[in-house]
Amino acid sequence: MQKISPCLWFDNNAEEATSFYTSIFKNSEIGNVTRYGKEGHEIHGKEEGTVMTVDFEIEGQKFLALNGGPIFKFNEAISFQIYCETQEEVDYYWEKLSEAGDEKAQQCGWLKDRYGVSWQVVPTVLIKMLQDKDRKKSESVMKALLQMRKLDISALKKVYEV
Repeated sequence: MQKISPCLWFDNNAEEATSFYTSIFKNSEIGNVTRYGKEGHEIHGKEEGTVMTVDFEIEGQKFLALNGGPIFKFNEAISFQIYCETQEEVDYYWEKLSEAGDEKAQQCGWLKDRYGVSWQVVPTVLIKMLQDKDRKKSESVMKALLQMRKLDISALKKVYEV
């Protein structure tokens, strides 16, 4: 069992969200589904038999999705990073996760999906560029990055190599 696992609190669409996420990531699966019973109805207000939690895994990372009601909402304070080797990968994850998401929340490789979950689609080469000991190079990459929504590897390399 994984020692630490993120729990994602949804209103009532945890099962739909987990199906969405596992359809995007090739190395993923849905595990156990638990359902609400009669016990605790006065607290949770959910009908008996409705989905309470869904275990799922993406790229070796286990998650739990909870239908907890409308009390809590996702925000940008927590996001999931997807490290991509190629522009094709960046484009793929950006397109899939941002579909029907919040376009106003797209900046510097960040996006918010249709469920309100924040993701960062990050080319691995960006990390190397930002950590370069040549401050002029790393700062020019940062300046370019701050102007982008979806990250463009070739544009970042262009300013890096000047």
